[in-house]
Amino acid sequence: MFDFARSLGDAIVENVGRAAGRVQERTPLPADLLESDDAYLVVFDAPGVEAADLQVQYVDDRVEVRVDRFRPFHEGFEMRYPGRGLSLDGSVTLPADAVVEAEAASATLKDDGTLHVYVPKADEAAD
Repeated sequence: MFDFARSLGDAIVENVGRAAGRVQERTPLPADLLESDDAYLVVFDAPGVEAADLQVQYVDDRVEVRVDRFRPFHEGFEMRYPGRGLSLDGSVTLPADAVVEAEAASATLKDDGTLHVYVPKADEAAD
């Protein structure tokens, strides 16, 4: 026997979840830009992200991050509410007067779910 109310409820929950995931995918990853005498540090919030899910680039004057993650299969469970975005982006533009050594930049994914992108400043004496 077809349970119309359950079917309608399932459709509503699934659509709300997909909408929430799309909103999350359009919302940039939160980030802070910090500066010291010799470098910039960009800190992105990326909870639950695996290092293999990350792409980090320095483009022009910007640190760009893209996260493409996958939902793991959980035996005995079915997806009712797909609310977490699978593709997330974030970027931070460095100050207009920043002179950096982009090729020496490094990224570290911390245990607390933050991504630290270290971009050293160029040695002004080398100019």
